[in-house]
Amino acid sequence: MSRTGEIVLGVISAIMTLLSIILVTILVVSGSSVMQDEAFISEFQNVMATDPNVTEADLQLINDNKDVVIDAFNVFGWVFIIILVISLILNIIGIVSVSKNKNPKLAGIMFILAGLFAGIISITSILLYVAAIMCFVRKPPVQLQEQEEYYTTEKTL
Repeated sequence: MSRTGEIVLGVISAIMTLLSIILVTILVVSGSSVMQDEAFISEFQNVMATDPNVTEADLQLINDNKDVVIDAFNVFGWVFIIILVISLILNIIGIVSVSKNKNPKLAGIMFILAGLFAGIISITSILLYVAAIMCFVRKPPVQLQEQEEYYTTEKTL
């Protein structure tokens, strides 16, 4: 039985996950360097100071906690990248397991886990969920044995 549909959905989601890893990595690296730039910080403080809704206490709180926010941005960004890499690895294991109809049940489980790591409701995870459902639902055709064994015309003595 051909499992082309599952393989195509798995490959598309793997490509999308790889693109997400690249984009989030660029965002984290460039975002952390921009947030540590003194020109950006001074411009941000000027904009906040001109806002009529921001009080002096708010400005002091923002100024005191800017390093914590930058560190949290870096940590959460790298954790998200690691989760996406785990999703990509599980997706590749699923693709290998479903190819040539080796082990479709294992592939379905890997696709579901990869979908959970890719984001519960993202396009990538939806593709992986569909591939997992296809792995579980599609059954291989029943192979009929040679009918000669059961219906022989020769009589054995």
